[in-house]
Amino acid sequence: MNHKPRIVIIGAGISGMSAACHLSRMGFEVTVFEKNEQPGGRIDFFESSGFAFDMGPSWYWMPNVFERFYETFGYKTSDFYQLIPLDPGFEIVFEENKSFPVWKNLEQLYEEFEKTEPGSAEKFEQYLKKSKKIYEVAMGDMVYKPYLSLLDFIDPQAFNPVLIKSVFTTVSKEVRKLFKHPHLRQLLEFPVIFLGSTADKIPALYHLMNYAAFVEGTWYPEGGMYQIAKAFETIAKDLGVQFFYNTPVKKLVLEGNLVKGVHIDNDYIQADAVLSSADYVFTEKLLPKSYRNYDESYWEKRTFAPSALLFYLGIDKPLPKLRHHTLFFDADFESHIAKVYNTHQWPENPLFYVSATSKTDKSVAPPDKENLVILVPISVEIEENEENIDAIYHNIISRLEKFSGESIAPHVVFKKHVAKKHFINRYNSFKGNAYGLANTLMQTAIFKPKMKNHKIKNLFYTGQLTVPGPGVPPCIISGEIAAGLIQNFLNLHYE
Repeated sequence: MNHKPRIVIIGAGISGMSAACHLSRMGFEVTVFEKNEQPGGRIDFFESSGFAFDMGPSWYWMPNVFERFYETFGYKTSDFYQLIPLDPGFEIVFEENKSFPVWKNLEQLYEEFEKTEPGSAEKFEQYLKKSKKIYEVAMGDMVYKPYLSLLDFIDPQAFNPVLIKSVFTTVSKEVRKLFKHPHLRQLLEFPVIFLGSTADKIPALYHLMNYAAFVEGTWYPEGGMYQIAKAFETIAKDLGVQFFYNTPVKKLVLEGNLVKGVHIDNDYIQADAVLSSADYVFTEKLLPKSYRNYDESYWEKRTFAPSALLFYLGIDKPLPKLRHHTLFFDADFESHIAKVYNTHQWPENPLFYVSATSKTDKSVAPPDKENLVILVPISVEIEENEENIDAIYHNIISRLEKFSGESIAPHVVFKKHVAKKHFINRYNSFKGNAYGLANTLMQTAIFKPKMKNHKIKNLFYTGQLTVPGPGVPPCIISGEIAAGLIQNFLNLHYE
């Protein structure tokens, strides 16, 4: 071999940039092609009328995963942004505007449990101890495995009885065994809404998310979540990674069972390996059908997490009652969930989530104003309909006014919304999904789409549709796993 191996990465999302950093550190030449105008993928961002909005992920959980990544390359989190602990981490609003704040201090949180359901504080303490065991095993060596074969399960840790049991029972079954009050059940089941199915279908393994939320806490990177994307790009560029924006990859060029390069408009870029952090289904369509890992029927049979309807609002006055993160479960919980996952209808009276980063960060809105991001989970199977979107907007504003005890509608000075089409057009998202595949048992670990193409030796995949799964920390890890697979391939192929 007479040249430094070149890896082409499709997409500058977090998984792609994570992989780029690791691969460049390994000594490879790395080039990233991104269809959009900026890095970050779904960690997206825009500014308008003096307001700054994070368009994508807004929860900063598992800070140790970020710190581990930065330390690998000789940095620490504070080199890029200050982390602000949120207290409460978030609040849930139930019917009649009863609220449940999730305090950073566990003793305060136990008190909230006890007030809601006498005797539940002790049960919650035991629940957290069990969740901690799941978290420590799952977030140890296991989460850094590619799960290409059953061999990845042959690990003493994998046979931990707590972990085994958590795989074969559900979140709902475990939570409902411990707690009777519907507010406590909804509090402990809410993270699974974003895992793509109902709590009775999600393995109890995902209690690890509650451990992260309640024990490790909820944080905010000063300046907004987009600071993460900027940090990853900075590290990658310092390592010599080249980025090309507004440059979509149009085709993968094959020779036998190898990909030899990519077509960028009329240009051909040679590659010794290609890694796609773009949507898995989109990437497969860059190949002839006979070279794809999965056919169309495979994807049609998968259960996808929801899409999202998002409103970005600039409000010309403070809203004192809102927290940084607020979940509104003041409507029929089961009805909305059924419309997302079962009947695939627009919810008339939806559950929704509000992010108000202006509560914590004065740089994201003009003085004495608020920026709100409102998210409504919607089915990936419904058609966008402006009439339904408008009805949901007015429903939500009315409920926010009732909760806050003041008018809001006349004070909206900036408004923008996006839904399924945005996810399809901007991120090539299959069916407009916002959170990847549902994390049901048969779509977890070894059952997720594989990180390596089994027909093309040097084509690899990373990101939310493969292991470990959706979310910023899992995508950071996914990039590291993919980099290791590529290194192993190139070392074998060229030694």
